[in-house]
Amino acid sequence: MSRPNDPTAPSRALFNWYPGHMARALREIKERLKMVDLVMEVRDARLPLASSNRAMLDEIGQKCHLIVFNKANLTSDDAVREWTKYLDQQEMNFMFVDCFDKTAMKKSVSMARKIVLKNRERTGSVDHKKTKLKLMIVGLPNTGKSSIINQLASKSVTKVADKPGQTQIQQWIIIENDVELLDTPGVMPPMIDKEEHALWLSAVHAIPDDVADEETTARFVVNHLLKEKSETFMARYKLEDPEITIEDTLAKIAVLRGCLTNGGLPDLNRVYKLVLQEFRRGELGKTIFEKAPKL
Repeated sequence: MSRPNDPTAPSRALFNWYPGHMARALREIKERLKMVDLVMEVRDARLPLASSNRAMLDEIGQKCHLIVFNKANLTSDDAVREWTKYLDQQEMNFMFVDCFDKTAMKKSVSMARKIVLKNRERTGSVDHKKTKLKLMIVGLPNTGKSSIINQLASKSVTKVADKPGQTQIQQWIIIENDVELLDTPGVMPPMIDKEEHALWLSAVHAIPDDVADEETTARFVVNHLLKEKSETFMARYKLEDPEITIEDTLAKIAVLRGCLTNGGLPDLNRVYKLVLQEFRRGELGKTIFEKAPKL
């Protein structure tokens, strides 16, 4: 995405990032759905609807479904409460979690088991007393699926990387004696039709920076945190003027962190990388991109 003339505005150019392995993964997910009892869908708590994949949800259909909103520690308690009210009204099965909270992650398996048992009883399934539980974990790239699996398995069984698209094969992982989980690659929607959503997904790194453009994404993140008047963001970069412009903010960050050219000018490319790295590590404070719809 190229940056528009207005440095605070979203890009006008949308992109279509849908590598071949994602199309293949979606086909394989559809083929293997009959092998599992429940689909655990991982989304980003900072964009609860925008981090879903409509094409994938259509394939899941009526299969038992639990939505795990990961990275809840990176959004505000108020935002979680508002989204909880909305999602309760939609009668969805969901949890807000921090994937590094082992207790919370264990609860996700208990919740999945209850959903499956309830469905078996409701449908009169002949195997409704079967204890074996088979789960499938799905979601967009970089939502934290690998970290969740490693917590559930109590060991490192999948590769964790701050780069989308690392998992490209499906594999069965034993979570408990009677629980198996099928890991799947992160799959993006075939098309992102809203510029705002593309920026959100780029900010949380569901889309690689070489596709989304670091400059556009970093300036969006800085502008968003300035509008929110994020105290953590302001304090981390020693920004004292609440009405500071985005250009002055970038210049101050450059000086503070030594991101300067040989001539002493701000090296903005280094600033963009720095801001995105620190934002994605949660060092710039809690935020919410997508507000809960009004009830």
